[in-house]
Amino acid sequence: MKREKTLVAIAAGAALAGIAYAIWPKSKIPASAIVDPFDSTRYLGKWNEVARLPNLIEKDLRDLTEEYSLNGDGTIKVITRAFNPVKNKPVEATGTIRFKGSKKRGQLKVAYFLPVYLDYNVLDVDDHYQYALVSGSGLNYLWLLSREPSMPEEMKQRFLKKAMSLGFEISRLEWLDY
Repeated sequence: MKREKTLVAIAAGAALAGIAYAIWPKSKIPASAIVDPFDSTRYLGKWNEVARLPNLIEKDLRDLTEEYSLNGDGTIKVITRAFNPVKNKPVEATGTIRFKGSKKRGQLKVAYFLPVYLDYNVLDVDDHYQYALVSGSGLNYLWLLSREPSMPEEMKQRFLKKAMSLGFEISRLEWLDY
């Protein structure tokens, strides 16, 4: 019985290590690529996902929006809403965003269901805070966001150029602005 428990514990530990390795970024986003200065107050409000790198978190989701608002403790509340056509139902998740260092940099971290925070880096934002390029900590997560359901071609090209310079595989982007 003791041997079985030990084997189960080893197997569970190996499984967790494998999962951590799979989701841990292989390449980090350089600090110099993150928006500085960043105005979190101007970033608040509703954003539409225009494009993304495919990922399991958002598999089968369409019409994804994120709405950011300020919490009383200085953190940011995010409500993500989308529609899953495969299951024919809307989905919603609420998370908390914290600054990862200075509140004047676009280097944040977000947690939805667990107290595990993942990197949320604002890599570029236009002067009027209408369009944003956002990533995780590595090259596996990338989003192009807009206040409207679409984005002008010149902003797409600006963001694609920046993403490509950082090593993102922009040919894999899924475009969601119809």
